[in-house]
Amino acid sequence: MHQLQNSTKWFLLLGLCWFLGTASWAQKQYSSFVHESFQGTRIINGHSVETLADGEMEMIIGHRFGRINGGFYELFGLDQSSIRLGLDYGIKDWLNIGVGRSSLGKEYDGFIKLRLLRQTAPGVSGMPVSVSFFSSASYRSLRASDPERPLAWQNRMAYTHQLLIARKFGDRFAVQLMPTVLHYNLVELAGEANDKISIGVAAKYQLTKNLAITAEYHNVFLNHKAPGTFDPISIGLDLNTGSHVFQLHFTNAAGMIEKQFIGETTGDISAGDIHFGFNMVRTFKLKGRRY
Repeated sequence: MHQLQNSTKWFLLLGLCWFLGTASWAQKQYSSFVHESFQGTRIINGHSVETLADGEMEMIIGHRFGRINGGFYELFGLDQSSIRLGLDYGIKDWLNIGVGRSSLGKEYDGFIKLRLLRQTAPGVSGMPVSVSFFSSASYRSLRASDPERPLAWQNRMAYTHQLLIARKFGDRFAVQLMPTVLHYNLVELAGEANDKISIGVAAKYQLTKNLAITAEYHNVFLNHKAPGTFDPISIGLDLNTGSHVFQLHFTNAAGMIEKQFIGETTGDISAGDIHFGFNMVRTFKLKGRRY
């Protein structure tokens, strides 16, 4: 009996040593990288370099009102709105998927995001930037304007491919570059390019622990820009309450998926075509430890 008790003590001691060693290793690994370059997986309209952790699910409700220059008759845009409902899920820390549906164009979209590289912490030699790859497909289900000439499903498809490259400077400031290729299976006008290339830039400045200012801009190359469209530009405010993130912003883009706000923005910001909008983000832990 005494021998059994000694064996149990040694077993518990070894288990404690293993736990402390594992925790120390995990903490070292965690502290080797920069975290939260941005508040969440979205900056304003577009994706950030951030990914959800393994087993996390995020519900995102995006809302864009009409143009503020509609005046009092349109209640400064509040009489009109478009919405996107989305669900994102972390299959692994480095692999996310998501689906969504937008009222604008009655579009369904799905995406995959891979975290390729992580910026190492100050004082740790290694990677100076974080890099993720984003790829999405969308299907426009809006009925054809001419019922006698229905569109084939292939002609309703569009695709986006992005490389998200971010660097965090200190505890407060982060910048992200977003080289992007859009492909439309069908375009509006003859001679219009099916492929559109743009370069985006975004930034975040952390005012307090839970409050941040964000900005986002995408430049579509002139020879790829569709007639009557403009570059999307946005500025916003992030409020983090823990399990919720509220993102308030002003933008000239009504769309909330890449092919819409990069390639189809018709708002001229110099003419006052500005939309007020918000994203409401709720994160759930579906497996693994609770927070």
